Amino acid sequence: MNSIKLPQYIWHNQREVEFTLPDNWQVTVHNIAGFDKPAMRPDEIKAAIASPVGTLPLREMARDRKEVVILFDDMTRGTRPYEIIPFIMEEIADAGITDDRIRFIAAVGNHQAMDRNDMVKKLGEDIVARYSVFNHCPFLHTDYVGTSSFGTKAFINSEVMRCDLKIAIGSVFPHVMYGFGGGGKIIVPGVASYDTVKAHHQEIHQVWQREQREKGIQPKGTIEGNLPNADAREISAMVGVDMLINCLPNGLGETAAIFAGALEPSYQAAVQEAVNHYLAENTGDNDIVIANAFIKASEYGMAGASIQAINPQGGSIVFITNSPAGQVVHYLFDRLGKPVQGEGSHGPGIAPHIKNYIIYTEYPEAKMIERFAGNDKVLMTSNWSEVIERLKKSHGAGTKVAVYPNADIQYFN
Repeated sequence: MNSIKLPQYIWHNQREVEFTLPDNWQVTVHNIAGFDKPAMRPDEIKAAIASPVGTLPLREMARDRKEVVILFDDMTRGTRPYEIIPFIMEEIADAGITDDRIRFIAAVGNHQAMDRNDMVKKLGEDIVARYSVFNHCPFLHTDYVGTSSFGTKAFINSEVMRCDLKIAIGSVFPHVMYGFGGGGKIIVPGVASYDTVKAHHQEIHQVWQREQREKGIQPKGTIEGNLPNADAREISAMVGVDMLINCLPNGLGETAAIFAGALEPSYQAAVQEAVNHYLAENTGDNDIVIANAFIKASEYGMAGASIQAINPQGGSIVFITNSPAGQVVHYLFDRLGKPVQGEGSHGPGIAPHIKNYIIYTEYPEAKMIERFAGNDKVLMTSNWSEVIERLKKSHGAGTKVAVYPNADIQYFN
């Protein structure tokens, strides 16, 4: 039998799991270019924080500031703030900032709130016990900070706006809407109001995506002319992010690179690296594509761009998505009841050339396939043997199979 090992269970006793495939299939594994890039050592992380691009070091910047907020992303990202925060705290302590003037805010956007267990995984036990850690709420306590040139009325978390030193920690990934995430996304949608995010998504995102696809251009990995990305960065500049810390993980989720500094130069430097780091090969002629959602296992749809690797004459897609916490709740896009869906919900259809649309998860949720109700192409199962048997009915000996271990964070050029 062919055998492949794939990383699973990020944030939940992470480990590799072996999956077997028929020995008469032609199996090729396509890693992202930066899959094996070494994890950064603590001294390298410290150096990246101490020498930011385009701005003063934190220890100098913080001297005349009164209140500090540190933003961090949620469990749908593999960012490891706990590796970075000790060096931030050293810097601001040197400036005389006392503990009672520091707080942390989870930039969850329109996602569900984080609980203490998740906050400890992200920040560390000591930080949660020592400092106030809050969830952003998109429905309450936001301040109007202005209207962007794209027409987005920006309402931002009030606690963020009352702080005069704003530090943000996130990751830069290929993103189906922003080209590459990170950057301004820590503010919009990260700590923006529901109405701001709704306008940002519906009036800018969806129009831009439609235009890109009409031109035959895939939005994921596209920065040039990216209107949603530009809108988010513009609003972030209005908010006044003092230091942005952009991380790039390797294929196992380890922090492989950090770009810290002012909003624009740090983000542009991160994207310049990300363009090569996340690139994966697409031969476009595969009978079966196995798309592993690892870092974004709680948002398995982010691996959907892998469908491009299927032969346009017909083929099957298998998503592997193992998140013990389940799929993240998204108040704008999620289904909120059988007859009720979020205002921005846009459940994808299944292209005619897809023979089988399979979701393999050890943590099944009926709502994952409700958008496909009545479609006999869709199978959700926790039994890998059932996946193989379903595929064998459509594909015989010599079947060409592409395996993408990081389908959720890769892109094709």
